[in-house]
Amino acid sequence: MSDPTTAGTTPMESGLTQQLDAAKRRASTLVEKNRTLEYQLQTAARNNRRMVDLLEETRDEITTLKAALELDGEAPFAFATVLEVHPAREPVEGVEIAATVQGGVDVVHNGRRMRVTASPLLEPARITPGSDVLLNESLTIVSVLEAERAGELVRVKETLDDGLLVVVGRGDEERVVRRSHRLSGQRIRVGDAVTYDSRTGQALDVVPLNEVQDVVLEELPDVSYEDIGGLRDQIEQIRDSIEMPFLHPGLYREHGLKAPKGILLYGPPGTGKTLIAKAVASSLAARSTEERRSYFLNIKGPELLNKYVGETERHIRTIFARAREKASDGYPVVVFFDEMESLFRTRGSGVSSDVETTIVPQLLAEIDGVERLDNVIVIGASNREDMIDPAILRPGRLDVKIRVSRPDAEGAADIFGKYLTTALPLHAAELERHGSRADTVAAMIATVTDHLFTRGPETEYLEVTYVDGTTRTLYFADFTSGAVIANIVDRAKKQAIKDYLTAGSTEEAKGLRTAHLLQAVQDEFTEQEDLPNNTSPEEWARVSGHRGGRVAGIRMLVRHGSPNSAESRTSNEGPGNSGAPGITGIPVGPGTTTASASQQGAR
Repeated sequence: MSDPTTAGTTPMESGLTQQLDAAKRRASTLVEKNRTLEYQLQTAARNNRRMVDLLEETRDEITTLKAALELDGEAPFAFATVLEVHPAREPVEGVEIAATVQGGVDVVHNGRRMRVTASPLLEPARITPGSDVLLNESLTIVSVLEAERAGELVRVKETLDDGLLVVVGRGDEERVVRRSHRLSGQRIRVGDAVTYDSRTGQALDVVPLNEVQDVVLEELPDVSYEDIGGLRDQIEQIRDSIEMPFLHPGLYREHGLKAPKGILLYGPPGTGKTLIAKAVASSLAARSTEERRSYFLNIKGPELLNKYVGETERHIRTIFARAREKASDGYPVVVFFDEMESLFRTRGSGVSSDVETTIVPQLLAEIDGVERLDNVIVIGASNREDMIDPAILRPGRLDVKIRVSRPDAEGAADIFGKYLTTALPLHAAELERHGSRADTVAAMIATVTDHLFTRGPETEYLEVTYVDGTTRTLYFADFTSGAVIANIVDRAKKQAIKDYLTAGSTEEAKGLRTAHLLQAVQDEFTEQEDLPNNTSPEEWARVSGHRGGRVAGIRMLVRHGSPNSAESRTSNEGPGNSGAPGITGIPVGPGTTTASASQQGAR
């Protein structure tokens, strides 16, 4: 029997009914999903409210903790110095407990060493060894200060491989110290002065003192052999003794030879001893490559002396330690002692002191002691070689002795040529007389050299009386040196300038003349008439480089008055000396360039 509700329905109506039922089921499903989403949304909202409440509580707790930490930082504070910083790590079983390796800082506080913690508000990287810090009442680091730079001044005696330093303090007390964080990557040399903190046992900072730097100059001199005149033989001997061993070490090893350890340059003052030493260093540098340079340590002898016992010896050790430091890399090092007799005089010769009894052995130990002195040449300069201790002068120490004598006429002309050049303003009358500038300069040099080395009444300087009663007259030539010649040329230049200005700066008056040079020679020696030491003439003769018998007295023979006048007299020095006949002056004026027959012939 058929359903009355569907009985009379068409197939189209039946299909629509099925679609409606399906739509209702889908709507019901969507409603259920919406109900679920609403529940989840309500749950998330509740969780969010709980999270907000938790964040608020956490913020309040952080604020409270920070306030508590800041409250812990209230005064008073205690000062401490950081020794070492320990990061957190795993404990070593059986050796330490976990609490000791959670990270800490070793400090010195009130003379006690302790391990403390740092406030979490501080940056750990700012806490370094040697820094000063502030501790609160619970001994927690609450502030990092600048490291202390002041302290006891000590000297570095030795640097150890692990970074430790051996220093010498008061009373020559030695101790091993650590480097502060500031010195961890800095190069420290033996002899450097450092500040030392006895509380922490750390070297804080290097102190750049001028004490040693004033006597040790490492810069290379700008002097060459070509700048030195009149010393051809001495320069050749220097080159054979110094340059050959350093420039040809293989040949020396092949022949079983060693470079000399030292050279003594001795002779009268002003003859070029210091210039030779500087030229040696410049020559070694010029012949070396950029990778193999040379060093020149110029030691100012008298400035090494110190009133405190042992200080001079320490300076000598510092100098040679620095030389060994440079030479250890294969660089040739020249150590130059100027005025050597002031430091290393004969032991036992001191009148009011005996410092030489310890200074001389210190130098001997440095030159050929236990430590080898390779690639180092010691050059000494002195005008009193008789006062230097014989142990220094023996072979094996200062092997080569070179006398730098006063120049002869040829050497003096060579020296004049270094200072009288064609680049100087020359007087028109001189150029007209001699022609080219080169010929004019050569003629001027020949004239002044001839006059300087003429042994006649016009160039008499002093008379020496020996203990046996004999006398000897010394002339300008006997006291000529490179320094004297340089001063003569400077005097002539100044006189040329003065004449030019006096003449109203006219071109006719401009330029150097032979007359200026001749007058400069006379003025140079006249100016020195009161300088010879008459109270101890024998000592004066030794310093001046004059050899012979024992000197009993000296008498000056110096011409006075204007060169254009006939006025002249002889200056007598010493008791019992009487006047001597006058000496004719050298006329100087326009067109006048000579005063002797020999000079007339030279022109």
